[in-house]
Amino acid sequence: MGVVPVNAVPRRIVSARASLVLSVVVFLAAALLLPWVGAGPISLTNVLHHQSPDYEILLQLRLSRTLLALLAGGALSLAGALFQAMLRDALATPYTLGISAGSALGAVIAITIGGETLLGIPMTWLGSLVGAFAVLALVLGGAFRRRQVSSFGLLLTGIAVNSICEAFILILSSFAGMSRSFSIARWLIGSVDSVSYTSLAMLAAVVLIASGILFSRARSWNLLAVSERWAASRGVNVGTLLGQGYILGSILVAGSIALTGPIGFVGLIVPHLVRSRVSPDYRLLMPCSFLLGGSLLALCDAIGRIVIPPAELPAGAVVALIGGPYLVWIIRQRTPAEEL
Repeated sequence: MGVVPVNAVPRRIVSARASLVLSVVVFLAAALLLPWVGAGPISLTNVLHHQSPDYEILLQLRLSRTLLALLAGGALSLAGALFQAMLRDALATPYTLGISAGSALGAVIAITIGGETLLGIPMTWLGSLVGAFAVLALVLGGAFRRRQVSSFGLLLTGIAVNSICEAFILILSSFAGMSRSFSIARWLIGSVDSVSYTSLAMLAAVVLIASGILFSRARSWNLLAVSERWAASRGVNVGTLLGQGYILGSILVAGSIALTGPIGFVGLIVPHLVRSRVSPDYRLLMPCSFLLGGSLLALCDAIGRIVIPPAELPAGAVVALIGGPYLVWIIRQRTPAEEL
């Protein structure tokens, strides 16, 4: 019988811990440094003495949008890792299962109808949330009638919902006026803007609760990522797990999109990089994806602020410029066996 080296297991544990610690450091560095990045410099002395306009620019504009990018990017990246486990496909994203399309359609309807706020809440936020949860209810309602949920059924439903929602978005854009068509196009690009700290606190609470539940089920996601039969043979209630995953993933995606608009590729790039460079173990993959996904979106938002000052590039456009070539590279790296 072969002898296992004494240092083998500790080395793997240290490697995993080092990856997680590095992800935390990157996340904290983004939170501390990126608010200072912008078209114009900010004086640290003026900020410390609460002098205008530097203090207001940092606290009310840049810091809030950096925190929003960290939360939204983390939520989208975590949802991407989750959906990749559910569908067992490294190219799955938070947009594969139709939630983002429903959220986008809800926001477009709100923009088309008009009106700024309802009960103090922006109409686009409400429309986005209602659209996302309408799709969630539609998918899970159909699954409940069949008394089972399968990853294949979720995938087909997501494809159908995406097509239907995109068709309605095109129809609404065609009949909307010039100014509203411009607002629709701008929202669909996806951007990170400053929001109130009350909104940030609500998003943080939702994201942290959903993330904590997903982290606690990491062992089950590991089993499901192999196959549904494998997970079931190890005592996992696959239908319940898929239902929980779809609900929690939908909450993460809907909450993020309601504040930023549909931002793509974050949920594809980061989980794939963590899986290939760090570990496919969801006990490590999920938290690292959350931390690095938030850092990536915050970095893209900072880049968009300084590329063409005083104008800004939307964070969604910057992410797309990075994610598009990366997606092509991923496809070229896939083997024939993986494509079958």
